[in-house]
Amino acid sequence: MERHSTSRSNGPHVTFFGAAQSVTGSMHLVESANQRILLDCGLHRGPRDEARTLNRHFPFDPTALDAVILSHAHVDHCGNLPNLVKQGYQGPIYCTPATRDLIAVMLADSARIQEEDAAVAGVVGRRGPSSRAPLYTRSDAAMTIDQCVTIPYGETMEISPTAQVRFIDAGHILGSAMVLLSIQQGGRTHRITFTGDVGRRGLPFLSEVSNIPAGDLLICESTYGGRVHQPAESMAAKMSDVVRRTVARGGKVIIPAFSLGRTQIVLHYLQRWTREGLLPRLPLYVDSPLAHDISEVYRQHAPNFEAPGTEDMPVHYILKQDESHEVTSSPDPCIIIASGGMCEGGRITNHLKQHIDDPRYALVLVSYQAPHSLGHRLLEKCPIVYFQGRKWNKWIEVVELNGFSGHADQNDFLALLGTTYNETGRVRLVHGEVAQSEALAASLRKHGFRDVVVPEREETVSVA
Repeated sequence: MERHSTSRSNGPHVTFFGAAQSVTGSMHLVESANQRILLDCGLHRGPRDEARTLNRHFPFDPTALDAVILSHAHVDHCGNLPNLVKQGYQGPIYCTPATRDLIAVMLADSARIQEEDAAVAGVVGRRGPSSRAPLYTRSDAAMTIDQCVTIPYGETMEISPTAQVRFIDAGHILGSAMVLLSIQQGGRTHRITFTGDVGRRGLPFLSEVSNIPAGDLLICESTYGGRVHQPAESMAAKMSDVVRRTVARGGKVIIPAFSLGRTQIVLHYLQRWTREGLLPRLPLYVDSPLAHDISEVYRQHAPNFEAPGTEDMPVHYILKQDESHEVTSSPDPCIIIASGGMCEGGRITNHLKQHIDDPRYALVLVSYQAPHSLGHRLLEKCPIVYFQGRKWNKWIEVVELNGFSGHADQNDFLALLGTTYNETGRVRLVHGEVAQSEALAASLRKHGFRDVVVPEREETVSVA
């Protein structure tokens, strides 16, 4: 195992500062003889004190970076960029055009939440003055967007005299990209492939995910590396059962979902299954102002995107809090997709406080639930749950439906990597819980990949 053991004279090397043996805070530092390039700059999610420390303090000097390359617009990959800029980074942030427009929405929303949380903390005196300050502000987020340099899929851009980058479609969310980074040093070209988050094959929503290119070093996500997703047919049957029995007992179906990516996939399937007669025709609400803004970006960049809300099947976006309260309090059956995929924050908390102890209702969890999250606790077989400082009776029906994931599963990885073991040097699996990463590692070794490791945080590996 290599931990900060590679010198620059031996060629380029990469240090894993985030999403190492976890699925949060993606951040990997590439260093060569004369440059430092950061792959992603995501927010770390986890216990409050640990997350605050990791997010506020970078393990390197932001002013010494030469470039940032961003794979996509999820906050665990882009959410700490404004803090990087705030701390002095003035260089380019390379991303696809759609990613630039999405992070403009995502980072502004993240900054707004931090500013509001800091204001509340200041009033009630929960924390000291230094920790009450937001990680960054909307002004910092706007400065970050000004530093973005967009590169369309398939075009190679020279980012320094000795480095070139190319993006290929990762099929995960709109604008998501695998990063192909070439660095010239020591008389040869060193190839780094960074997958970002890889989408699923055959998902009838965005463009098809591209094959994963070989590299001297392949940095590959592994979120679902040990699993195989539920087929769409069984997902439809399970959702149909949940919806019909919930309607029969006079309740509502509540679906917590991340506003970027998951909400759009869930909408696509709900509308499709309703048209096919698999689901009863019900009012469909999206309780997320952020998802509304994101849907506009999707329409601009994806002309083939099936915009939710056709004349015969309208989707109602809820923008104001009082409208959210009115919809959740009404007696009429409906389906509500609410922001907050792990139930930790967002509009979903309002619906849970109203209905978590109502056995007529159903909560359908369609996102990954981290071990520390409220969503994970709701899946546990226990009649009570603690959140927001009190104990609640958990009488709502809780159903897990994981087939909506926009991440590749083990079968997808094996198909997308194909026979690249012949051309790939080292493989480092990131962005996955240890069990998932190790399961994918074992499978890749069986298929001919020789040097496959799940790195620890701050571990360093040579590119060649």
